[in-house]
Amino acid sequence: MRSPLVYLNGKYLPLEEACIPVLDRGFIFGDGVYEVIPVYNGNPFRLPQHLQRLEDSMQAVRIDNPCKRQEWSAIITKVIEENGGGDQSVYLQVTRGVARRDHRFPGDTRPTVFVMSNPVSPVPAGELSEGVAAVTLEDIRWQYCHIKSIALLPNILMRQQAVEQDAVEAILLRDGEVSEGAASNVFIVKEGVILTPPKSERLLPGITRDLVVELAEKHQLPCKETAIGETELLHADEVWLTSSLKEILPVTRLNGQPVSDGRPGPVWQQMYTIYQDYKQALRQNKAGA
Repeated sequence: MRSPLVYLNGKYLPLEEACIPVLDRGFIFGDGVYEVIPVYNGNPFRLPQHLQRLEDSMQAVRIDNPCKRQEWSAIITKVIEENGGGDQSVYLQVTRGVARRDHRFPGDTRPTVFVMSNPVSPVPAGELSEGVAAVTLEDIRWQYCHIKSIALLPNILMRQQAVEQDAVEAILLRDGEVSEGAASNVFIVKEGVILTPPKSERLLPGITRDLVVELAEKHQLPCKETAIGETELLHADEVWLTSSLKEILPVTRLNGQPVSDGRPGPVWQQMYTIYQDYKQALRQNKAGA
């Protein structure tokens, strides 16, 4: 079986041949940023938005952007094509590069650029028909969660706590308000209105999150970006999780208790259908998707 082809610092090579020096600051410090980009029928999902978020993250951590937009697009397109097209997940990572271990920024390093892709599987049918379980945890992360940093240890620890409680995600609370999931954004529905926390340094500006807000407005579904308190979350009519690969998941059990009647709700059903229509247009490479 052919090994996946990846991009590393100007070269396309088999995954098992891709290596970095142990002094790369991504390895030593977690000093880098990343993106995950779904691909449907060979077409990257909202590529300009993903590249803009990548640029925003690099600017926030003061890594010089090593590529222009056209170069990023060309690299991503080649990796997709070399790995068979179809449905994939592209992972893109930029670190500050290789330097002597020192907390201060090195003065003469070149960023390390790595791009790979993997086949992506559909969300399991049972998660859509029955929903998933989540738990609430205190948000223990740093104060710049809008940066898509590769330093994800707090997220990993909180996701593992959720897994150990037979849940798929941890919904994080800071100062009594919902921030986001350990690896997702959070929506609730109350009395027919879709609610999600506003963008801030407390949460990642999710590409799927933004699309859900856009689609709600386009299809005249009441939607509001507003603070969500813990009590509102626990008494919501519906709870959703959104991410690039999980898309829109209904949460039907929260902290061991059913959300509403314990089944995916009608507003989620409507939004899920709208979202799948958007994806189908993207598969067909139609303008506007």
